[in-house]
Amino acid sequence: MKKYISIFLTGFLLAVSSCDGDFAEINTDPNRADGNVFDPNLILPTVSYNYGNMMTGYTGAILFQSMWVQVMASTSTGGANYYSNADKYVASGSTNSYIQSVWNDGYSAASRVYQMQALAEKKGFSNLVAVGEIWKVLTLSFVSDVYGDLPYSEALQAESGITQPKYDSQSEAYMAMLSGLEGALSAINESGDQIKNDVLYSGDLVKWKKLGYSIMLRMAMRLVEVDPSTAQSYVQKAIAGGVFTSTDDEAVLVSDQNNGYANSSANALNVVDDVYEVRWSQKMIDFLKSNNDPRLPIISEVPEPGLAANRNGGAEGNNDPSAQIGMPNGYDLRGGATDITNAPNYPGPTGSGDDVAPIGKYSRPTAIYRDRDAPVFILTYAEIQFLLADAATRGFSVPGTASSYYASGLEGAMTTIGKFGGGSVSASEASDFAAANPLDTSSTSASLEMINTQIWATTGILANFVESWNNWKRSGYPELNAVNYTGNFSSGQIPRRQLYPASESTTNPQGLANAISNMGGDTWINNVWWDVDN
Repeated sequence: MKKYISIFLTGFLLAVSSCDGDFAEINTDPNRADGNVFDPNLILPTVSYNYGNMMTGYTGAILFQSMWVQVMASTSTGGANYYSNADKYVASGSTNSYIQSVWNDGYSAASRVYQMQALAEKKGFSNLVAVGEIWKVLTLSFVSDVYGDLPYSEALQAESGITQPKYDSQSEAYMAMLSGLEGALSAINESGDQIKNDVLYSGDLVKWKKLGYSIMLRMAMRLVEVDPSTAQSYVQKAIAGGVFTSTDDEAVLVSDQNNGYANSSANALNVVDDVYEVRWSQKMIDFLKSNNDPRLPIISEVPEPGLAANRNGGAEGNNDPSAQIGMPNGYDLRGGATDITNAPNYPGPTGSGDDVAPIGKYSRPTAIYRDRDAPVFILTYAEIQFLLADAATRGFSVPGTASSYYASGLEGAMTTIGKFGGGSVSASEASDFAAANPLDTSSTSASLEMINTQIWATTGILANFVESWNNWKRSGYPELNAVNYTGNFSSGQIPRRQLYPASESTTNPQGLANAISNMGGDTWINNVWWDVDN
């Protein structure tokens, strides 16, 4: 599969390195592949990788959301120490660069999708057009959930002369996305054109439809507080169309470091400072330990004593569940009141002499998170089952019970961790865990808290940090205490969006101004449309 990615991505880049330019020039240059010769299926691996790269690593997920939502913690502080953006909501020297990455990468990825669709339409590849629509909606809904209002109805049309597209309100964009997704899924014809060069599902259109309807379900559930009738309508459409039915259906993207397509989060977590200062949060470790969660020894280790071992990502630590300690958020190593040594229950430094690690015996991610060939978890069966449990709890018309969906979600979460490649939970152990941890149905709030805390934990463990944050915004669970570190940029509140890129003020000033006015400002704590504070 990895060789498969490399062959087709390389072929694509050689064939269409300038396809974003003048199509007429390409079509008349005998040394270039024109639209009549070039197979748009060759673009699909790049489309897939671009999305995976956008949702991982230093594009924002680790530097912002991983710690905003207290999945992880860090002692990094301001200035050049970039994790201050996350754990303490304090700007680093590169914050302005970081905040625009998702925007720029998202529109670049969507532009490639649009190009693939345009070429596919010329050839009558209707299934590829539909698959492209799934990718476009997935990509731009991700961008919208991070920023809010965005260009959608007029986006990606520079060749038609629209260089300053209007910003649609997020409500308008979401409705257009859901409608476009519905149309694309109904257009997929299993006896039509084959999807080739597909690194996600190997051309299996049944699985592509399941992915599309699962995306529809997740988007619909974003709306439960702001537009419950539309939410319920699209939840029912997604169920009728067919969402994920097992872990075999999951959208899990392989990585290929040898050919330049490494897991971006692993790239980040291999940096020595990251190895030393990025730890699991107290919130996460306490939650997993309280439930005797079998994922804990797979994902967490306490480094061996001493500074050298703490900075060495290749040195295996102690993964005994009883030894794991999560780091509280909002502390540093600067010697003042917020120094980690002043944290309640600080476990003490490790090592001796000149080899002392003052950071303490806190748990860090295991080697599976530093594996550059680790997969990227786009959307999982567990997440869909938990969302169905949430829908059932809210009284939506769904075919199962909240308890049964929740149990399936737990089993799925236990099973999927094995796809990381560094340890697994057996089917019997997963089943036993689900049986021992049934959903609390004593009240709606009790059920919603359990369901959505599991979404937080599961997406966080699978390094889908933006989704952990989005679902926390949607549901209000788990309950988090904000950090109010000196000099923070969010008034001591957990950020609920990223600022628009500064470049938009020159490239699309009127559109940006309209969006800021509609959203009530451009701050870290403005809510996006569907985010009704819980």
